[in-house]
Amino acid sequence: MRLRDFFVGRDATARLMQFDLLRWFSIVSVLIITLVALGLGFIASRFVVNESIQRDAALTAQFIQSLASSELSKHYLPNRQMGEVLDPRADIVLSNQERIRRQTARREFLAHIDNISKQPDSLLINIYAPDNVVIWSSNPALVGMQIWDDEELARSFATRKRVFATYHSAVPEREEQNFPRPPQGLFIENYIPMLNASGEAVALIEIYKEPSDLIARTQRGYLLMWLATSIGGALIYLALYRVVRKAAGLLIAQQKQIIENETLVAMGEMSSAVAHSLRNPLASIRSSAELMQAMAPDGLQRNLNDVINQVDRMSQWVRDLLVTSGPSAGASENVDPMAVVEESLASFQSQIRSSGVEVELVAANDQPAVLSQRLLLLQVLNSLFSNALEAMPKGGLLTIEVLRHSSEPKLTIAIADTGSGMSVSQRKRLFQPFTTTKQGGLGIGLVMVKRIMERFGGQVDIHSAQNEGTQVRLTFALAAQ
Repeated sequence: MRLRDFFVGRDATARLMQFDLLRWFSIVSVLIITLVALGLGFIASRFVVNESIQRDAALTAQFIQSLASSELSKHYLPNRQMGEVLDPRADIVLSNQERIRRQTARREFLAHIDNISKQPDSLLINIYAPDNVVIWSSNPALVGMQIWDDEELARSFATRKRVFATYHSAVPEREEQNFPRPPQGLFIENYIPMLNASGEAVALIEIYKEPSDLIARTQRGYLLMWLATSIGGALIYLALYRVVRKAAGLLIAQQKQIIENETLVAMGEMSSAVAHSLRNPLASIRSSAELMQAMAPDGLQRNLNDVINQVDRMSQWVRDLLVTSGPSAGASENVDPMAVVEESLASFQSQIRSSGVEVELVAANDQPAVLSQRLLLLQVLNSLFSNALEAMPKGGLLTIEVLRHSSEPKLTIAIADTGSGMSVSQRKRLFQPFTTTKQGGLGIGLVMVKRIMERFGGQVDIHSAQNEGTQVRLTFALAAQ
């Protein structure tokens, strides 16, 4: 029991130390993919919005510049720029003819600007002189007002470049944001500098727009981008999860295999040590039995012969076990399955008779050889026969059926008993090391059976139900003919 507790404790410790790859991947990957998706979605959406607003502002500026050039050409002001014409305060120093042409060009240009201000998406249009005085506005109440503390206005005059800004509500401190109708949501402020012939900004057109169509398209773009980002992130996660899940399964299987290998190696070393230790006691038992045989009456001769025969059988097993534990133990050989079945059954004859179990062997006489090792196959059958007989302490039927497959080069040995069978919980723990219901058992019999069968390319299948018996099917690869 101490040895069993040692291995069980080591297995439990290995399970506790096992790194849960799938769990940590699920947590970390969800966090990383979510953060990346949010970052990409935010950057992409902001990029689309800024690009859309800049594009709209650029188109508006181009349209206004085209109107200005058209009016200047129409009224014979080829050497002038519209920025020089917009401020009526500069007309005082001009000749009467020049003044009339400038006033006409300015009036018609402003008429176009006024039409723009009446568009559904337009909120307010102001025109500023270099001293920040409003020289025209779609809200007449603002004309003549001088605006201070407007950073965008100052920057546009200084840089002579278009400047735009976005707002979600009107700023009470901004006097120029005196809209005839309040904006409903996002609106855009666009400054368009009007230059003179020397390239200086001599006027500035400020346009407030509430581009409902642009906002609607932007919102649709938001939705599509976030949807695409979410779906892409989910697909990446699912693909990676599938790969990591498979890898985690392989790691768990390999770790389990390593633990089983270490356990079986330790058991092999222990078996070898026990085998060495048993040789001398067995020799002493045989010698004592032979001495007693010389002095015993005839009624005990049969029993003493049985003792000597069983000691010889155990001695042979010990020698075979030592050979099997050697370096060349992994080599397969051609084994006659019927001969091994009969040899194993012969070793259980006294137990079979005492328990009242009937044995039924169903097999053809010319069964082909299989790939295995005689001793290891004998250990497999001994373990299975021992389990079957222990499951039928008050008698029953033990059936051994040897069948050759017709469709593939394989042979099956089916061993069935009419014993107590196994419960659902016992079936779930099949082939787990150190799992047993036997008093004093180590729980390695079926583990050894499975490992020996897999070692030579075979397999073992167990079907059992409580109070209905158990059937074990051993499938072997046939030896080359």
